[in-house]
This record gives sequence, C-alpha cells and structure tokens, in this order.
Amino acid sequence: MASPIDPTIEPSKEAYNHGMALDTENKRVQCCYCGKIVPGFNRLQQHLGGIRGNITECPDVPVEVKDFFRNRLMSVKVGHLVKEIGELDNPNPPLKRICTPNAKVNGVKSPRSVSSQNGNIIAGTGSSLSKPTCYYKRRLTSQNGNCDKDGVDSDSAMVKRSICRFFLENGIDFGAISSVSFNSMMNNFFKGDEIKRCIPTVPELRGWMFDDELHEIEKYVNNVRLSWAQTGCSVLLDGWTGHLGNSLINVIVDCPEGPIYLRSADVSPSTTGDNDNALQVLLEEVLEEVGIQNVVQIVAHTTSERLEEISKQLIEKHRSLFWTVSATHCMSLILDKIAMIDSIKLTLVKAKTITKFIYSRVEVLKLLKKYISSPDLVIPSKIKSAASFLTLENILDEKSNLKLMFSSSDWLSSSWSSSVEGELVANLISDSSFWGGVNLAVKSSIPLVKAISLLSGDEKTNMGFIYETMDQVKETICEEFGSKESQYTAIWNIIDEIWNTILHSPLHAAGYFLNPRLHYTEDFFSDTEVAGGLLITIVRMAADQCTQDLITRQLDVYGGCKGDFKIGTDNNSQKSLSPVKWWSRFGDHCPELQKLAVRVLSQTCNGAEVYGLRRHIAEKLLSSKKNTTEYKQLHKQAYLRYNLKLKQSKMGAKFDIISYEVDPSEDWIVDESYREVGSSRGVPSKVEPKCEV
Repeated sequence: MASPIDPTIEPSKEAYNHGMALDTENKRVQCCYCGKIVPGFNRLQQHLGGIRGNITECPDVPVEVKDFFRNRLMSVKVGHLVKEIGELDNPNPPLKRICTPNAKVNGVKSPRSVSSQNGNIIAGTGSSLSKPTCYYKRRLTSQNGNCDKDGVDSDSAMVKRSICRFFLENGIDFGAISSVSFNSMMNNFFKGDEIKRCIPTVPELRGWMFDDELHEIEKYVNNVRLSWAQTGCSVLLDGWTGHLGNSLINVIVDCPEGPIYLRSADVSPSTTGDNDNALQVLLEEVLEEVGIQNVVQIVAHTTSERLEEISKQLIEKHRSLFWTVSATHCMSLILDKIAMIDSIKLTLVKAKTITKFIYSRVEVLKLLKKYISSPDLVIPSKIKSAASFLTLENILDEKSNLKLMFSSSDWLSSSWSSSVEGELVANLISDSSFWGGVNLAVKSSIPLVKAISLLSGDEKTNMGFIYETMDQVKETICEEFGSKESQYTAIWNIIDEIWNTILHSPLHAAGYFLNPRLHYTEDFFSDTEVAGGLLITIVRMAADQCTQDLITRQLDVYGGCKGDFKIGTDNNSQKSLSPVKWWSRFGDHCPELQKLAVRVLSQTCNGAEVYGLRRHIAEKLLSSKKNTTEYKQLHKQAYLRYNLKLKQSKMGAKFDIISYEVDPSEDWIVDESYREVGSSRGVPSKVEPKCEV
C-alpha cells in the first residue's frame, strides 16, 4: 500500500513513496498501483501524473496522487516555456499542439510561427497563445474520471458509461438510445439540460465509449490470464445446435480470478467428411492458446460418443489433462431419470393437467392469483429438468390454498366448475393419493435441485466439495423416506449409475482428500475410490517420479496434521478460509503437495451453463462471413459482451436456478386439448381433455 501524499515535499522525493526500485541504481522502478516497470523515478512521476509523451499513464493511480504529480510537473514545464519564449499573456499554455502552421480552425488562421535564436520553431507571442487554435480532445476514460470530450463533468460522464455498459451487457441495440420510451424513462431521473449531458449519443456508444469499454475488459482479461500459471484453469465447453442445424460451441476459461470468454466456433461435421475433426482441432488450438501447462481439465457440457472419443485422444496426448462432464448436466440427467419412474411420471401428468387447465383459461387464472400466496403456480427454471420438480414443490406448498380455491363459492359459481375438465381438476385437488404422489416426487428430487444451486453458488471453485455434496444428497433422500430402504433404493441406484459412469473423476477424489475442511473431520473416510483417484491425480499432474515421491511423503505430514498443518487446524482456519487460501497459508513446508492441492482445489465441477451466456450473439458472429469488417466488429462485440457478463459473476452476481420468465410454450402451461375460441365470456369448451389420469 503506497503512502498518502505529503504536499510539502518535492515530487522527486515523493515519488519514492509510490514506486519500488528493482535495482540498486534505480534504473528499473515498479509502480505501486498498476505494477508497470518504468526507467527511473523521473519517468515514474510522469507515469503517475498522466503526462503523455515519454511514458503511458497509470490506470490505477488515486486521483489525489495523480493531481499532485501532474500539477507539479506542469508547473515545471510552464517555467521552462517561460524561460524560452519570454513572459506569456496566458499562464497556462498547452503542453502539446497537434496543429500545423497553416491550419485553420473555424476559418481563422493559426498564429504565425517564428524561429528562435537557436533555430527551434516557437509559437508567436501575444494574445494568440492565450487562445490556442488547436488542442487535444479529451475524453473520459474509466481510469481518470476527467471530463469527456465535450467538457461534461465526471459524474455525468460516469452516468453515460453506466448506460453504455448496460446496453453492452444486455445485448441491446445502440439505436434504442433514441427511442421515445427510453428518453421518457430517463426524463423521470434527469431534468432540462442535465439529460443532454447524461445520455450518450449513438455515435458515442459505437465510437469512443465502445473502444474504452473494450480496452478496459482487455485489461481485466489479461490480469485473469496471469493467474493461470499458479492456480491452473478449467476449459468449459458450451455447445448447442444452431437454428441452421449446425453444431456451435462457446469456450470459456474458468479460474478463481474469474471466468473469461475465449472464442466461439462452428464445429459441424461436413457432408464430405473434411471437417469431422473440427472440434478436436478447436480444442488443440485452445490448449495451445491457454497453455497446456495451465489447463487442469476440460469440462464438457454433455456426453456423446464423439466427445468420448475426442477426450480419449486428448488425454492420451496430454498426460496431465483431465476430461470431466458438467456436474449440473449430470444432475439434470439424474432428475430426468427420476421423472421417468412410473409413479412419479404419473404424478407429473396429473399435476400438468391441473396447471394446463388453470393457465389456459383466463377466468380460472385470475381466481388462482386471488388464492395462492406465491406469484405463480408454475416455477420456470434455467435448468429445464429442475422446472418440473420446482413446480411440484410449489404446488405442494400451495396445497391448502388450492383446496380452498376449488371449494370456494367463487369456483362453484363459475361456469368452469360444471365442465368435464373443471370437475376432473377439482377431483384431483381433493384426491389424497395425488398429494401422496406429489410428496414422494418432491422428496426424491428437491435435494438434487438444491445441490445444483449449491454447486452453482458463490463458491465456484467447488472441486473439493462435489464428493460431500453427492453424499449429502443421498443421505437427505434417505432421511426424507424415514430410512426405509425400499422407498429410496431406486433413487440411489439412479444417482450411483450417473456418478459411476459419467460424473466421477479422479480430480473429484483428490479434491475430497485435499480439502482440509473435510479431511480434518471425524467422519472423513478414504476408501479405495478416493485413494485410487488421488493416486491417479498425483501421477498425471506431477512433473516426474521425484516430484511424485515428494508428494507421497508430504501426504503423511498432511494426513498426520503435523507442522504448519497443525497450526492451521488448532485455530479452526480450515473452517473459515477457503481450501485454496488455507493451503496457500499453511502449506509452504510441503511445497510440492501445496502446488498440487492449490491447482486441484482451484477448479470448478460445473460447466458453462451456470453463466447463462446468450447464444444468439455467437450465432450472429458465426453466421457472418469471416475476414470481413462485419465479422471483426461482431467478434469485438461478442468478446466484450460475453466478458462483461462473466465479469459480473466475479463481482458477486449469483446464479439463480429460477428463471422468473415463464415460457408460453412450456408444457405445464399450454393445453392443446382446449381452444378458447369465440368465448369472450369464458364459456367452457366441449372438447374432451386428452390427458387421462
């Protein structure tokens, strides 16, 4: 932390409080704020004061430090100019000029240049210097907080930047800035001339503001990249089928410093077979760009024979690399399989009969809103397989309200109560066997839904917790069924099937073993699966046999809680610190094991889906022709918008499994058996319902 400014001291001496000499002769000095290395303390003063020309300005210097050095250096320059050209009418001449001797501004010729005695060109004397005809156009940047190029104060300019970032993060067309509704909304916040200063124009959004945001996000990405060498990183794949039927993929690189978007690609196999290995080529390029020495694992978004074959080839070629499948995707597969159990499948059909009836009839829907306590009966989710069970849970919570609604005078007096469909739904609501089925389905599924939320929450580096999470899911389901094995065995078998064949990785076992929060507990248990996974991880991640032997010996120190490890548990630091921070603080006496533990525990078990990147941006990019101006601009937009979105997650934006946007085509909503045609009064349809219960 640099010292505060002392205004009474000379800038040449004050500079020593804001930089660190890297050699005895002070020829290489490192800035305390941004880390830039400059040639000496004189250049450091210019760097801190933002005096352009010989050195770039510091992007992170505090305003008071910048103003101190800038004002002092400017006064020195002015003094030099006064000595050279005599007394000036204007005490603050421009420090740089970009005009030519014959240039015109607003139709007025620039002042005549004259030669000094030593032959240098100098500006003419008199009033011409007090009103220079050309000057730098200054604009607000994210680092300095100055006025923009039109002289807008910093507060108004920051409002402009906030508006620009809002448009970029949400993929809103810049042209919307001119819409009547947007300006009407802004008028409620700003009055008179203030609104003109605060709302950016379309040229500003597309021009210098876009460039500044791009420059800032590039700095952020570069800082994240610097951490990969220490913590390692995970390459996350997010693939889907585009509207043209092609196979598209986004690549994200994830680490504790935050996820970053790397690139998008079309990896569709061609009809001629020339492009069958497009995905493998892409992954090889990504590994080269990121650095194979930095990549701990590739996290796939799904499973397929094609991906399985590619994973085998990559692991065979790159010994230290692991291939895993997103934990969220695997838990979604488990939920899908649970939904196919006969009794639960029947319960889902019955529940959908209720919701489709209600949501397809305006009068009944209004009645529902009057009786239930939650905003909606149907709960949409970003994880499709979780939506059904979240809705079932909500229906169960609203059980008493639904019973009250379908026995109320409001319902009995409505035209729907006597319809075939209405009687069917009312009977379901009063059927105890239906509610028993709902209760069973909720007990079987909600622990998994909560696990998805947990693994996608604040602790994104969850490699050390996936083992414990899955065990807790199974134990919770067991408890929900009163430990009656016959009732929960089928659910456990589904979980074990996905875990053993798709989800489990040696990295997960190593993460469990190396997590001090779990290792130093009474119920820690290392079975053959854990021990084997840890051994595989050591063999593949350690550089050589000597390093493997060192790690094996150091494991005895860790397991016996000796040395600094004991200090780290005596004060319960393993409970208050993240596993990575704990190892960084207490693992120095076992450096090889410390390095392995930090790299394993710094990884995620989840895939790219938890970041919710909008795929239409990549589709637009990949549908444009390459090597064109349009493609280059779209690439910049995708890079900026995606990384702004990902930066939000680093800054605290949480993943919420609930969507809050009900899809009108959702099969819990649309009743294909009913058409409300020519029924302004809500007369029931005579069409019999297709659903049989």
